Amino acid sequence: MTAVPSHLETSSKAADLRALDDQYSAHNYHPLPVVISEASGAWMTDVDGRRHLDFLAGYSALNFGHRHPALVAAATEQLGRVTLTSRAFHHDQLGPFCRELAELTGTDRVLPMNSGAEAVESAIKIARKWAYQVKGVPENQAEIIVAGSNFHGRTTTIVSFSTDPVAHDEFGPYTPGFRITDYGDAAAVEAAITERTAAILVEPIQGEAGVIVPPADYLPRLRRLCDEHGVLLIADEIQSGLARTGELLASEHDGIRADLYTLGKALGGGILPVSAVVGRDDVLGVLRPGQHGSTFGGNPLACAVGRAVVRLLSTGEFQERSRELGAHMHARLGELVGRGVLEVRGRGLWAGVELAPGGPTGRQASEALLERGVLCKETQDTTLRLAPPLVITRDELDTGLDAITEVLAR
Repeated sequence: MTAVPSHLETSSKAADLRALDDQYSAHNYHPLPVVISEASGAWMTDVDGRRHLDFLAGYSALNFGHRHPALVAAATEQLGRVTLTSRAFHHDQLGPFCRELAELTGTDRVLPMNSGAEAVESAIKIARKWAYQVKGVPENQAEIIVAGSNFHGRTTTIVSFSTDPVAHDEFGPYTPGFRITDYGDAAAVEAAITERTAAILVEPIQGEAGVIVPPADYLPRLRRLCDEHGVLLIADEIQSGLARTGELLASEHDGIRADLYTLGKALGGGILPVSAVVGRDDVLGVLRPGQHGSTFGGNPLACAVGRAVVRLLSTGEFQERSRELGAHMHARLGELVGRGVLEVRGRGLWAGVELAPGGPTGRQASEALLERGVLCKETQDTTLRLAPPLVITRDELDTGLDAITEVLAR
């Protein structure tokens, strides 16, 4: 089992649970040495009773915090009625969920799935079918333009167009049909478009890459290129969407509308996996019965929780909290630039803190913050990714920011 730094030593119970995890679960993650047993709001409690402030929010799956009362109530009520029917039958939550999510996002139709990766895979399939049926691309020749340093999931097709060696290497043979361009380079996208181009798939803000915000003209230029060449624009809002950046969808900051959006993470309220592809009727309308599906996608429990999420988002409260608290967070983090921090990126309550050489690595900084009762995680070795739950108070936020200043400032 991986050794734990002396200052992070825990009880024998915690050590035994970590050892059990290490022995029986596949080693596809490198978690911090803390074992969580309870959580509420912006706080998590470990098996030794120590409270930790959550500055990661499940990679934005917990935008509404842990066990939000409205979401728990919706799940509990539905658990007492029916949880799964499969899509062989109608149920009383699916239609209302799809209508309410479409109205919230200003779209026409909804394809409910489970995980974010499933939503991206679904969008890829839909874009290809649309290209053959509507655009007239010859069968099996459709191409999708993607961005380097992307993260859309870890299925075989998705890692086929990943530029991250850890995610990509030794999982081939790879799925063809993708052209990779540099993120933020609209001219490269324009050069890559051909008559076979079905879609451009892009994150409005790249999360796993380090919370990278593109140039201001990038997404508007992609929208214009799609309109000029008859190409679909697919915005992956799985991490960036649902109020994380201060708007319902991060692409709203750039004043553009996509043809398809992939949603996930926070759509399940931190209770269960819920994802969806939402978009234009004439695009999602290419699907016919039997061509795509999921046993659990759009199940009654997922739809009941998803409807409660939509109700929370429809008030605008969480978008406003992200804007106001995010401005405060970015102002305080900005004070660290030149004092152990190279750069701070992001929008709303989402930040990538790029660490200066000579200081702690991302992992070391995460462990030092754990020691101080703040939980976040590094990405790309040199970046701390911060995404506190949107229910966090300003005082709680400052508590975490004080700890970050203590660890990073020099």
